[in-house]
Amino acid sequence: MVCDKNPENVRNLFNEIAQYYDKTNNFISVFSHYIIKYFALRELNIKPRSLILDVCCGTGDFTRLIAKVSPRSRVIGVDFCENMLKIAKNKNPKGVFVLADCLELPFKEREFNYVTAGFGLRNIKDRAKAVSEIYRVLDFDGQFLHLDFGIRNSFSKVFDRLVPVVAKCLKINLEHYKYLINSKQEFPEPDELIKEFETHGFKLVKRVDYLFGVISAQIMQK
Repeated sequence: MVCDKNPENVRNLFNEIAQYYDKTNNFISVFSHYIIKYFALRELNIKPRSLILDVCCGTGDFTRLIAKVSPRSRVIGVDFCENMLKIAKNKNPKGVFVLADCLELPFKEREFNYVTAGFGLRNIKDRAKAVSEIYRVLDFDGQFLHLDFGIRNSFSKVFDRLVPVVAKCLKINLEHYKYLINSKQEFPEPDELIKEFETHGFKLVKRVDYLFGVISAQIMQK
């Protein structure tokens, strides 16, 4: 299955769905995505006064949770979709957000103690370049938390069946969400992803699965 990940097309798509992105996620997951994100962040054991970068931050849910999990740290959210960032800023008035492409992060080498990416890496065409950038901006012994869909099993297929139903109920253009289903289905499973991360110099700290493996978190160390 081929999924069009042309950067301009992806940017336009997310700019278009930004207005109902949160509503759809809440409906499909019955708000469980907040709980999973929270527990995944707790696995990091973030040290106080850390500097954290949240790439592909979207509407800022992950960024906001990071600030709650580690209130004595500083977090910066980065995304290249203007409309998603507008919502993130409205939800997090005191948050720091930067409009930038994660393929060319506007930060120095070894600037961050932690980098997080929640449900965003699979939307990037040049994933290798993105991971290289994450590695570059991480300090020595810094950690990278990646969270997204995990193994494709019978439970994961529920998501694919729910999307058309939710789109119809919320009167959303289903064409927008066909891309999200395709990107989920073609994205590497956790074991393969870990090998990819390791080719860039990362070492696996731990992998934690949620909802029978439907969602998976990988914590990698530089």
